[in-house]
Amino acid sequence: MAKIIAVTNQKGGVGKTTTAVNLSALLSELGQKTLLVDLDPQGNASSGLGITAGESTIYEVLMGAIPFSACIQATRWPRLSVAASDIRLAGAELELVDVERREYRLKNAIAAVRDSYDMILIDCPPSLSLLTLNALSAADSVLIPIQCEYYALEGVTSLMNTIGRVRRSLNTSLVVEGVLLTMLDGRTNLGLQVVDQVKRHFKKQVFSVTIPRSVRLSEAPSHSEPIHIYDPKSTGAVAYRQLALEILSRNDRKPLEEEPPEEKVTRKGEKATKNGGKKKKKASKKSDKA
Repeated sequence: MAKIIAVTNQKGGVGKTTTAVNLSALLSELGQKTLLVDLDPQGNASSGLGITAGESTIYEVLMGAIPFSACIQATRWPRLSVAASDIRLAGAELELVDVERREYRLKNAIAAVRDSYDMILIDCPPSLSLLTLNALSAADSVLIPIQCEYYALEGVTSLMNTIGRVRRSLNTSLVVEGVLLTMLDGRTNLGLQVVDQVKRHFKKQVFSVTIPRSVRLSEAPSHSEPIHIYDPKSTGAVAYRQLALEILSRNDRKPLEEEPPEEKVTRKGEKATKNGGKKKKKASKKSDKA
C-alpha cells in the first residue's frame, strides 16, 4: 500500500510545487512506483513534467464523474505517473460546498489506486482551502516546505493548527513527515538565522538536507524536466536526491541499487573486471612428476 504524503504550505512561492515535482521524480528513480497528484488549479506540477491536462482531470474525479484511474497519465520516466489538473479545479471549491462528506472526496477516490503505487505525493494549492482539507484527509503525512526568509514562520502556526484540527476530526493518523527548508542563500546571515530558528522550533521534524536557492531549479520546469534530468550535477539535484533518500530511510524503504555490470569472458580465457581491467584465470596446478 502506498505512503501518501501531502506537500503543503498556505504561503505561495516557498518551493512547494518544485519539491513535489522533483521529489516524486527522484523517488521513482530510486525504485518507488510513484504517483504525483496535482491538486493545485494552476496545474504547475503537471506542466513541470510535460503533462497536459485533457478532459479527464482531478476535477472530474472530485465531482464523481470518473474513477481516479481515468485521470492518471504516464510520464517519460519509468515508475512515475501524474494525476493532472488545470484551472477547472478552482470550481470544485464552490461546487463541493453543499456535498455531504466533501472533505473525503479525494480519500475515497484515491483508495481505488492506492495499492498500485509505493509512494503518492499530493501537490496542494497555496491556501488552507477545501482542496487542501481533501489532501490532508487522504494523506498519511504532511511535508511542509518553509522558505529561508524573514517571514518564514509567518502562517506556519495556522497550518499546524489546521493539521491539528484535521487530526482530531477528519484524519486521526495524520502526522508531520517533516519540515523542509528551501531557497537557502548560504551567503547571507539572515538565511542562516532562519535555519537556526526553524530548527529550534521544529527540532527533529526538520529534514537534515536544505534546498539551496538555485537558478537551475527555476529553469528546469520550462524544459518540462525534473532537476536531476535537466542538470544532474547541480546543487538542487544533489539536495533533492538527498531528500528522497532521507524520506525512504524514515519510512524503512531501501532505494533501488544499480546492478553491477556483468563480467565478460574474453577469448583468451581472461575475465573482465568492473573497472575495465582484465583478470587472468588461475592456472590449474600440474600434478607432481613421479
